Amino acid sequence: MAGDKTVPEQIGKETLRVLVISHGHPALSLGGAEVASYNLHQGLKAVPGSQSFYLARVGNAHPRHGKSALMGVADADDELFYHADDYDPFLMSNRNTADLESDLRRFVRSLDPDVVHFHHFIGFGLESLHIIRDVLPSVSIFVTLHEFLPICFHHGQMVKTGSHDLCRQASPIACHGCFPEISPGSFVRRKHFIQSMLRLADGFVTPSRFLAERYQEWGLPGDRISVIENGLSIDERAEPRRLKGGADRRSRFAFFGQMTPYKGVDVLLDAVQRIPDALWKDDASLTIFGGNLDWQPDPFRKKIEELLEKAGLRVRFAGAYQNKDMPALMRQVDWVLVPSVWWENSPVIIQEAFFHGRPVICSGVGGMAEKVRDGVDGLHFLGGSPEDLSDRLCEALEDRDLWDTLRKGIPQPQDYVSCAQEHLSLYRAVGSSRMSPTAALPNNLKQSA
Repeated sequence: MAGDKTVPEQIGKETLRVLVISHGHPALSLGGAEVASYNLHQGLKAVPGSQSFYLARVGNAHPRHGKSALMGVADADDELFYHADDYDPFLMSNRNTADLESDLRRFVRSLDPDVVHFHHFIGFGLESLHIIRDVLPSVSIFVTLHEFLPICFHHGQMVKTGSHDLCRQASPIACHGCFPEISPGSFVRRKHFIQSMLRLADGFVTPSRFLAERYQEWGLPGDRISVIENGLSIDERAEPRRLKGGADRRSRFAFFGQMTPYKGVDVLLDAVQRIPDALWKDDASLTIFGGNLDWQPDPFRKKIEELLEKAGLRVRFAGAYQNKDMPALMRQVDWVLVPSVWWENSPVIIQEAFFHGRPVICSGVGGMAEKVRDGVDGLHFLGGSPEDLSDRLCEALEDRDLWDTLRKGIPQPQDYVSCAQEHLSLYRAVGSSRMSPTAALPNNLKQSA
């Protein structure tokens, strides 16, 4: 996954040196933020005017080499691993400040980038922003926000513990209600510490307006927040599933993703069972392409197993998949389901579905409602409601023209090169604003409101 390793012999004055920092490498951890950060790195390498380097955090599962936290990546001379395994998730802090003060400080001083872009600071700790600002006072620092971790200690999901009800605003009292063992005062101190570190950044990027607005409400300056969608790196497009005849329907549904309590798979399985047999028929099917069910809490895992058993032949559990298999899997399905019960931000599966021309049926909240336009390129249902989702599935099965209508409304998702170009424009605008405080930044929340 190293991509093109060619480094220009001479970097012109107009070329920006960018260090992209991620909490994981997609070769080891195939999460959405890891893929987004790596796509940005590859995109910056592909566009004129930038040179990119990639620093990814690894932990105990990847043995440390010697005394240094820094380790090379095989066959990639512009990528490095940084070993960090002493992390405080409550304060998002790295307890091993010795490695930060020595190895990270030495690395960034030697690399001397013009821009440092964090696609996450998990594992590295927020102190890494302070180290970089101290070593390189003139460097431009950016942070991409993927979910609500700085705001919400509950895995950054903004849902209540226990009930999983949506949380609309964090507060010390509300957070104490979710975590009675942690005092309201501790949550106050947490917010002050995290905000003080984040304010060292020159700019923030979010893939959705919804997420940007939530962070502005929380206290980040809106004029520093820019909305830029993550870019896809896909070459092969799946053609529509070939129908067998005039009586055949667009009746094959699929879920792609992690089998966690927040992804709404239980809501989906419940909804499928509510559809009358006369409408479902033998040609309809739901395929679950999902992984990590074995790692989930026992009550949730048992609930899913029971729902799968009750659903019977209507549902096929296909297990985990690899990104390289996505075109082949998409050829088997007509509709993509995103039934998440948390706000979500910008699920990559929505972009992937749109790239392959598949309408999306999703919960009508958060970034999902922003990315999928109800009645234009997909359908919304009331998040967490199997009854309402069942109605939308019935609508998809009954209206034979609906799939074609929605498919025509699907936009072309942004690719990783155009995403990198947007970032490069932002980097240059911030650099100009340092010299001219009145310079306008592109695509920031305050301007585009």
